[in-house]
Amino acid sequence: MGDEDKKQLEQKLWDIANELRGKMDADEFRDYILGFIFYKYLSEKILSYANKLLAEDGITYLSLDEDSADGAEYLDAIKEEAVEKLGYFLKPSELFGEIAKRGNGDTNNFILEDLTQILRNVEQSTMGYESEDDFGHLFEDLDLTSTKLGRTEEAKNTLIAKVLFHLDQINFDLDNIESDVLGDAYEYLIGQFAAGAGKKAGEFYTPQQVSKVLAKIVTTGKSKLKSVYDPTCGSGSLLLRVAKEVDDVSNFYGQELNRTTYNLARMNMILHDIHYRKFDIKQEDTIEHPQHIDERFEAVVANPPFSAHWSANPLHMSDDRFSQYGKLAPKTKADFAFVQHMIHQLDENGTMAIVLPHGVLFRGAAEGHIRKYLIEDKNYLDAVIGLPANIFYGTSIPTCVLVFKKCREDSSNILFIDASNEFEKVKAQNYLTDENVAKIIDTFKSRETIDKYSYLASLDEVKENDYNLNIPRYVDTFEEEESVDLDAVSAELKAIDAQMLETDNTITSFCDELGIAKPF
Repeated sequence: MGDEDKKQLEQKLWDIANELRGKMDADEFRDYILGFIFYKYLSEKILSYANKLLAEDGITYLSLDEDSADGAEYLDAIKEEAVEKLGYFLKPSELFGEIAKRGNGDTNNFILEDLTQILRNVEQSTMGYESEDDFGHLFEDLDLTSTKLGRTEEAKNTLIAKVLFHLDQINFDLDNIESDVLGDAYEYLIGQFAAGAGKKAGEFYTPQQVSKVLAKIVTTGKSKLKSVYDPTCGSGSLLLRVAKEVDDVSNFYGQELNRTTYNLARMNMILHDIHYRKFDIKQEDTIEHPQHIDERFEAVVANPPFSAHWSANPLHMSDDRFSQYGKLAPKTKADFAFVQHMIHQLDENGTMAIVLPHGVLFRGAAEGHIRKYLIEDKNYLDAVIGLPANIFYGTSIPTCVLVFKKCREDSSNILFIDASNEFEKVKAQNYLTDENVAKIIDTFKSRETIDKYSYLASLDEVKENDYNLNIPRYVDTFEEEESVDLDAVSAELKAIDAQMLETDNTITSFCDELGIAKPF
């Protein structure tokens, strides 16, 4: 599928999403449309899989009679295979296309109750199986009884049936293994919803170009990864972006606090054809209740909430993640708590990249103490990259990327990159172009000093700056103003005076001719 076709698909899906909008907020109708797209994906996936299983018998999945003995026998056998292979099961009558036809038919077209039950059945089909945790409560945010869908049951049913009809007309091309049309479209929609969600967007979405920077950094020099981990994974887009930079990722791990966003992350993984055995996404507070604490990861990425509050409970001083530092991050700024947590989870041969507010570079007290320990005692900090302001949804503050490695190839220096002025403006948002991203990554790989863009600082220089990492201390971006030619300015002022005198004389002559008083 070409770029133009992909754009058309994305626009179609966005138009369908807006059918649902009504009086709903962006994050509310997001949950409905992404949930329905996911249901369509699951339906098409199992239909294709079941048809392949039935091909030898010369029958199709939709031709099975669910009420007959033979049909029931087939369904039992297919369910056993499907739950093992795909992780879930849907009967032919429960498929998206069948429900869409019913909802838009002339008779028996009330589908809300059946649709609610079908979505529950998807979840229940996994109970007792290995995939149970990955599919449990996935559809809990699709409240088909909400008055936001319509004032009456009939109005709600009409709206949902209309949306299902439009979605049913779209070919997701799932059998084309070379194409990730649906995955790309899903990412597009998530981005569109983030753009409309304002401050809430920061909870679940990292702009794709920023994700690309982080992903390229942690995969530098690698074609395969054993594991990638995001402790604040949001919609899972950053994890998936890392996968695009290598040939294979064996396992994906993530943790997310927000329940709705956690559901979205699991859908996103499955919809991108990540097998349920290859990902482990948990829902909990990462700092207070880490769910993968005994694991170590080859790549660690995150865009945590900036300067979030956390408990800073003194009991954390006995936690292996924090104990060696001697101090905890401030209660009102958990930025370094996330850094410490991620470093604890980073494997010896791994790379970690985290987006943070600029304050982490220079704030003192406990944060200064932690920063010094990471550089002087551990020598884990590999690079500091300054990003432009206003590139995240919901906040206009400038941000930076800190890169950490436990086994650094260049252990005697730290690379500073100032990319804060390298962007394009798109409407009210600043945007990193592919060229901007490439320049960051090329400089990160070459570790070159480039005038007014990057500087390779020795550890002694960082020490002389008292471990203050504020980028202007290392990268001089000052542009000298052109010198002023005072003689030329003087001559210009004299010319203006002469011109003003000439104008005054002209006005005076006009006033004399008209016999009126002069205005000066």
